[in-house]
Amino acid sequence: MQYFNLHDIQGFSKLYRLNLINSITGYKSANMIGTRSNSGEENVAIFSSITHLGSNPALLHFTLRPNTVPRDTYKNIKENMVFTVNHVSMAQIEQAHHTSAKYDENISEFDQTSLEPEYKMDWYAPFVKGVPIALGCRYLNEYEIKENGCVLIIAAIEHIFVEDKLLQKDGWVKLEFGEVVAINGLDGYALPQLQKRMEYARPNEIKKKS
Repeated sequence: MQYFNLHDIQGFSKLYRLNLINSITGYKSANMIGTRSNSGEENVAIFSSITHLGSNPALLHFTLRPNTVPRDTYKNIKENMVFTVNHVSMAQIEQAHHTSAKYDENISEFDQTSLEPEYKMDWYAPFVKGVPIALGCRYLNEYEIKENGCVLIIAAIEHIFVEDKLLQKDGWVKLEFGEVVAINGLDGYALPQLQKRMEYARPNEIKKKS
């Protein structure tokens, strides 16, 4: 097993450190965030930091890098207070990954890929057509992370779209039926496969090895 201490980490090249630190925490969600500016310019960008925050009320959060350079997603969200979260499927990996490229503000990633915007429920921000799961979210708050200058965005989930075949009778969503992918690091895409769904855990029910 390889071992690295803080001195080693600080001495790595930028690329090596970037790959290592982004992948050692495990698989992350792969989502595209859709936004639209006040002037109507559409934006879609891939994120791997979207995480469940609470069920009642239904909340999620994600992290934005420091606003030391223009961030179209952040600007659009602050202008209109709404955005969409769109799960990436196997068939969309290449197109979704390309949304991480840095385009000028007036260039939409929808125009540079085969991804198509779709509008539902009079929601101002565009959804991505053909995704297995899509959420309409409203900005609630943000917190600056002082340690690195990133911004933590808190949002409410107001609209949920789930393909019929994914939604189980008890409300659980079987992601593999939609070929929903996960991200390893910054550029590795994986297709998880369910091994076992467990019952609610209660104390003293696990049999210890003799």
